[in-house]
Amino acid sequence: MKVHEYQARQILADAGVAVPSAEVITDAGAAASAYKKVVTEAGLGEGGLAVVKAQVHAGGRGKAGFVKLVKSAKEAEDAARFMLSNRMVSVQTGAEGIAVQKLLIAAGVDIAKEYYLAITTDRATRRNILIASSEGGVEIEEVAHKNPDAILKEPIHPLLGLQGHQARRLAFDLGFKGKQVNQAAKTMMALAKVYEEKDCSLAEINPLIVTKPTKEHPDGQVLAIDAKFNFDDNALFRHKDVQSLFDPSEENANELRAKEYELSYIQLSGEIGCLVNGAGLAMATMDIIKHEGGEPANFLDVGGGASEEAVTEGFRIILSDKSVKGVLVNIFGGIMRCDVIAQAVVNAAREVGFKVPLVVRLEGTNVEAGRKILEGAKSEMPTMQSATDLGDAARKVVAAVG
Repeated sequence: MKVHEYQARQILADAGVAVPSAEVITDAGAAASAYKKVVTEAGLGEGGLAVVKAQVHAGGRGKAGFVKLVKSAKEAEDAARFMLSNRMVSVQTGAEGIAVQKLLIAAGVDIAKEYYLAITTDRATRRNILIASSEGGVEIEEVAHKNPDAILKEPIHPLLGLQGHQARRLAFDLGFKGKQVNQAAKTMMALAKVYEEKDCSLAEINPLIVTKPTKEHPDGQVLAIDAKFNFDDNALFRHKDVQSLFDPSEENANELRAKEYELSYIQLSGEIGCLVNGAGLAMATMDIIKHEGGEPANFLDVGGGASEEAVTEGFRIILSDKSVKGVLVNIFGGIMRCDVIAQAVVNAAREVGFKVPLVVRLEGTNVEAGRKILEGAKSEMPTMQSATDLGDAARKVVAAVG
């Protein structure tokens, strides 16, 4: 599960990490007052620098024009009106873009240096690992490719957690100086604690910055000005506070429908809908469709114990995608019975209607009963073809959609 930047900043603030003052708005009319509030709290006053940032679960906001620096209440309102009335299109959203419903207006800071800080799980060592770089503010993959020596890694003990001496040593290695060292180490310790306690799969601060020296902070101040948290879906039952942060408007509607029926569904950009039992078989089915020249429109694993109702809902979800021009059903009945799938196909034909080509391949438990059900309903499904094996099924559905 993902959360918005403003929610991530609040999680950090609650953990004792220093973040600039900020306000969240949903109406452009509130932008002017939000700007005045954040610059006043930061001691900047009217004309002070602030930033308006779209709150969406997608990267590339800056390049898309949905992160803007402003120096007046009017500029803040103009930026807010633009972002709330236009869809954001970036490399992560696709050509259709996404609607922006919330904005973060935060006080600007005078940045002297940017850093990258994150915690995730290292599968090679089976430990959580703290990753840091003195080159923050850009994609960490880019840093890893161009300057791998700039990335420092510190393994975290599974029982003892991140130790203070580890954090301080890493702060020195990153180039923090004077009072910056303890501030940076404190931030690392807080991030590690949140990662562990909240069952995160990723906790990232990018950038972690040091401000330019002032009379109040002669060594500068270490601040987190952007953050990202991903949480383990399987552990959410332990964290009602994290569950409350979920924003369904940022999720694919069909994927949410599938979750209600305990179906594993991911929408893709192809034209051939897939309904398969078993994640491995589903991946193989998608691969063979591509091998035959087609493009899968989704990943859909109905699992081994899905009910007839759930499978029927799976068909509804697939057929609700307007880009679907054909459907491939590939079932190898072990726990899942072929007659259940066959009846669900018939139900979907009656309730939703198959107006697109349908290719069905059944093998395994109760396969003969399943085939009889489909044979008996052929008049209701004129677009249906049977397949002898997976290769035959893929060829037939790709040919059918043209």
